Amino acid sequence: MLELLPLILFFVVCFFLMAGYPVALTLAGVSLLFAAFGELAGVFDSAFISLIPNRIFGILVNQNLFAVPLFVFMGSMLEKSRIAEDLLKNMELVFGRLPGGLGIAVILVGMLLAASTGIVGATVVTMGILSLPTMLKAGYRPSLACGTLCATGTLGQIIPPSICLVLLGEVISNAYQQSQLNAGVFAPDFVSIGDLFAGAIIPGLLLVAGYAIYVLIVALVRPADAPSVKDFTVKLSAAEVFGALIKGLLPPVLLMIAVLGSILIGVATPTEAASVGAVGAMLLALTRKKLNLKIVHEVAIETTKITSMVYLILVGATIFSSIFRGFGGEELIEGLLTGLPGGVISATIIVMLLIFLLGFILDFIEITFMVVPLIGPVLLSMGLDPIWLGVMIAINLQTSFLTPPFGFSLFYLRSVAPSEVVTSEIYKGVIPFVGLQLLLLLVLAFWPGLATWLPSVLS
Repeated sequence: MLELLPLILFFVVCFFLMAGYPVALTLAGVSLLFAAFGELAGVFDSAFISLIPNRIFGILVNQNLFAVPLFVFMGSMLEKSRIAEDLLKNMELVFGRLPGGLGIAVILVGMLLAASTGIVGATVVTMGILSLPTMLKAGYRPSLACGTLCATGTLGQIIPPSICLVLLGEVISNAYQQSQLNAGVFAPDFVSIGDLFAGAIIPGLLLVAGYAIYVLIVALVRPADAPSVKDFTVKLSAAEVFGALIKGLLPPVLLMIAVLGSILIGVATPTEAASVGAVGAMLLALTRKKLNLKIVHEVAIETTKITSMVYLILVGATIFSSIFRGFGGEELIEGLLTGLPGGVISATIIVMLLIFLLGFILDFIEITFMVVPLIGPVLLSMGLDPIWLGVMIAINLQTSFLTPPFGFSLFYLRSVAPSEVVTSEIYKGVIPFVGLQLLLLLVLAFWPGLATWLPSVLS
């Protein structure tokens, strides 16, 4: 029974999270209670508690994590200054007359916003307010319109620069170093956040292409479900259409090149590139004459709230992981995964299934900081490529925003959807897109080079 204490701790934490208690306080509070009872019973070494302050200090001075508030600021600035709104309207003008054109425009805008912001909630809400009424008025089937918007909003999880990839990259890097130290390698290799960004580009673009092809096929097979909207472009000349395309694409593309390009070619660290993105977003807002003190104040408040949440969860997760290891949880997980028949393949399948199921009840930040540090070193010590594993986990975490009934993307859209759109339509609409994401996971499992090729070229 004592050897199962780490698993009991894990499931008790999950129970309180499902009950709605604050994530950071639950992670820290439940863990410390377990540690107190464990020490009284003589089954827990208090030395693991003394390590926690140093680990928390390490989080607070971690240069890579400084990118989080800067990326949040950049995304919030683009959203609140209505640059995203202008982008969406221009792309709808260009693609509206094509079969499924409105849906394809929404997907492309979601890709650009993902590459510019990486904030799922802001993307889903913004596009839900602007596009859902237009798509419904154009005759789109409600489930298809809702599914397209929900899925597109989650692209900020996998298309870099992404807050999810920043946090996951830090965790994967630590897990990779830990796996090498456990193997007796005292000069370990490093995996940077930029490597994970590079590894996510091709899978992210494949996912965008999959979404667009699905909408196009629906439009061709069932035109009534995704009709073209002829009055969008019928009165525009070719020059006007080209102008709208340039006006819509150029600002976010330039921002994406400045931020992502500087990271990939090694000119800037993620934190430095994020600062360029934050300044670039302000300059874009300034050129559109949409920058004022009110917007700066709103963006600063939003950035402070999200950053505080992330760091507080990080502190709670650090306390949880330290106490989990103090109960022998690391050895227990290693024994469970390495003892499976089928070796590393079975272990990877089990972990991916666990992350997928946890996505029904936990947020991606919780899974990133609770689960990945525990299973990462074990899987990496079994020979998996850290970049491939990081991209696989990122795509899997992306599905946590879509999986009914607790997918956060579904809640975001429900909050802004018209009352005539029933919740069951939203749930039904995301199922094909969840299937596309699971298909991408399967493709990556058989062709890992899709994630590892570009980082190897850029290194």
